[in-house]
Amino acid sequence: MASCLSAVAEQLLRDLQRVYLEKGQIPDDLLIALRFVFGACALQALDLVDQRAVTRVTSPSGRLAFQVLGGSGRLYTCYTSCHYCPCHAFSFSVLRRNQSLLCKHVLAAYICQAMGVCQQEQVSDQQMTLILSGRAEPDL
Repeated sequence: MASCLSAVAEQLLRDLQRVYLEKGQIPDDLLIALRFVFGACALQALDLVDQRAVTRVTSPSGRLAFQVLGGSGRLYTCYTSCHYCPCHAFSFSVLRRNQSLLCKHVLAAYICQAMGVCQQEQVSDQQMTLILSGRAEPDL
């Protein structure tokens, strides 16, 4: 996979953002397009969005990560800057088999960001260092 999402996926997320800002909902044609481009994880990602399971975590130095509460109750720290998630589905479907562009956690972060519905969490630089190193999680 390239360092950025495919042009089709990027355009789809831009369209989603534009239409959601205009209409306050995602029309059926964009939902179908999400399913076509991202596969089965699109519906799972939308469920995570509906559950408000995505938190945008920022620090004073400007560092950014997304914390996504998975269906199993596990918290995943995802990075949209490099399209990475530590979940097993990402390792298997995205990295090993190259079957998907993203896992549901990263896609949920992108969708929440496009819709402007992310939970927000501001943490100290020290706490962010712990989060990024995998040694701590913010209070959600």
